[in-house]
Amino acid sequence: MKALSRIAEAQLIARCVVADDRDAFGRLVEHYQPFLRRFLLNLAGDDDLADDLAQDSFIKAYLAIRSFHGLSSFKTWLWRIAYNEFLSFTRKMHETRADLDENPVETDFVDSAAQSEAKIDVKVMLESLPVNQRTAVLLFYIEDRPIKEIAKIMQVEEGTVKSLLSRARQRMRNVM
Repeated sequence: MKALSRIAEAQLIARCVVADDRDAFGRLVEHYQPFLRRFLLNLAGDDDLADDLAQDSFIKAYLAIRSFHGLSSFKTWLWRIAYNEFLSFTRKMHETRADLDENPVETDFVDSAAQSEAKIDVKVMLESLPVNQRTAVLLFYIEDRPIKEIAKIMQVEEGTVKSLLSRARQRMRNVM
């Protein structure tokens, strides 16, 4: 897929805001969907759930596009919406399953039939993490997002992100 430049992205967003251009938003969806879906898949651990959360995230983004002011990147804004969708889902699940914190959401990887031992180890380590630590790890190590952006997505201070990453690394060392 051809990379979307900042200028092209800004033009598409402007077309969405000014003219309610659904084709422009469709191009944004086409560009970001694989990345957002991968993030949600690693976070939620279920293909169908990741698809549903991604779809809900894009719908919310489309409906709220006029509230995007460019204070952060569009990707950061979109990831924040997706993270909120995931948190809403986990809260709903928590209402029906009181032991959500004791049993972290499983993380299934796309290529489960051919998982190497290393992938299984990573899966076990990720499963051992609470949701906030897992989110920080996925955004930092898998999505390659800077700490400042992770803080915006998770709506926490940068120091909190660093602390979450530190605790996650320690916890993963203990699992290993």
